This record gives sequence, C-alpha cells and structure tokens, in this order.
Amino acid sequence: MLIDTHAHLDSRKFDGDRENVIARAQAAGVDTIVNIGFNRETIPTTMALAEKYPFIYAAVGWHPTDAVEMRPEEDLAWIEELCSHPKVVAIGEIGLDYYWDTSPKELQHTVFREQIRLARKVGKPIVIHNRDAHEDIVRILREEKAEEVGGIMHCFSGSWETAKMCLDMNFDISFGGPVTFKNARVPKEVLARVPDDRLLLETDSPYLAPHPHRGQRNEPAYVSLVAETAAEIKGISVEELVSLTSRNAKMRLSIR
Repeated sequence: MLIDTHAHLDSRKFDGDRENVIARAQAAGVDTIVNIGFNRETIPTTMALAEKYPFIYAAVGWHPTDAVEMRPEEDLAWIEELCSHPKVVAIGEIGLDYYWDTSPKELQHTVFREQIRLARKVGKPIVIHNRDAHEDIVRILREEKAEEVGGIMHCFSGSWETAKMCLDMNFDISFGGPVTFKNARVPKEVLARVPDDRLLLETDSPYLAPHPHRGQRNEPAYVSLVAETAAEIKGISVEELVSLTSRNAKMRLSIR
C-alpha cells in the first residue's frame, strides 16, 4: 500500500471536497498520509485531521517563510508538547527558503537551529524544506548534529552531490510530482542513484501535481503517479517500488 509522506489536506483548497479527496486516496491504494502542520494556523488543523482519521498522521513544526510570525519560547514549547501525541511522527516542515522574501535569512537560521535542537531533545525525525538554500541547509544540519535524529529531505530538488551529503547524515530522500515532469532531468538522475532503502514518495498536496495533472490541484491519490515514474526510473515493478517505499516510510517515521 502507498504512503504519502507529505500532504497538506487541511489546505483551504480542499474545503469544498476534502472527504471525497480522502476517499479517492484510499481508492487509489493510499493507506497512510502524513499531514504537515507548519505554523500557528495549520498545526491545529493538522492535529484535527490526525485525530479524526486513523490512517492520517501528523508532522508539526515551523516553516521558514513564517519565521517572522514565530513566538519562539511559546511556540517551541507548543511543538514540544505535541510531540508526545501518539499521532505526531516528525517535526516539520522546517528548514530554509531563499525564494520567498518573507523572513530574513538570519531569523530563518535561528528558527531552523532551534527546531533541530528540539527534535534531538524529543527524539523525533525532522522534515526538511529546502528552497534555493542547499549549502546552508547542509551546513546547519551538520553543525546541529541532525544526524542523531535524521529525517526526510522533502520534495528533493538538489544535485546528487547534495543528496549524498544528506544520505550520509541519516536523511531519506523524498520525491513528489516534479520528478514526473518531462524536463526533470536532474531529479530523475538523483532518484536513480538513491539507495532503495532510502527512497520515499510524497505529493505535497495541493501543490506540485504530477504529470498529467501539472498545474492543477494536487491530491494524495496522485502519489500513485509518482510511484509509477519512480518504478520506471529504478527499473523495477510498481509493486516492488510501492513495497520498498512504504517500508522505508514506516521505518523512518515509526508508523505501525
């Protein structure tokens, strides 16, 4: 069965048909979804989904683009408290985003470091958001000893050299819709080289819909399309690909 390791089902884009979207995911063979709560608004809605549906789990953290909104002492304590919830499997998504100019880089670095330290304290893996910040992401992960908890490089878009450094620091590499795009030469090359036991799948719904839905609203059912592309790249059957990525996700996120 498929596992979508990164979705935002609480997005307002699903307000009109969320139940149908979840039903379509189940019909497509998706038996586990990890929903991501990343700020003051989405952490409660993520927790609500995880508590309502047995097959939906939660990751909670503070997104780099929202770093300016964080009240460090209060919000870090909140995230730490939630980490004791049985449905919370990771801290994330956290990291750096140099594309959107919404939070100063130095503040992003501080918020990122504090959450890595929190993850080490509570023993949870971390889910990394990295946009145009490969060098600083790797440096901060190393400096903060993130390999002690490891985690997931969400919707990986870097080079093989960057992927190798992340693998060496105990991070799995996750691919979503962009790897299905015809012009996605580098992501396809990286996926081909990622060890089978370190590969994960995701959708990042409602964003980054895979081919042939590119430009439309994404949803967890479409993780099956990512699986088909990944299986083709790896030269194995879809069934084998689904089996190994599901096993990887359960191991990484301690999902039973």
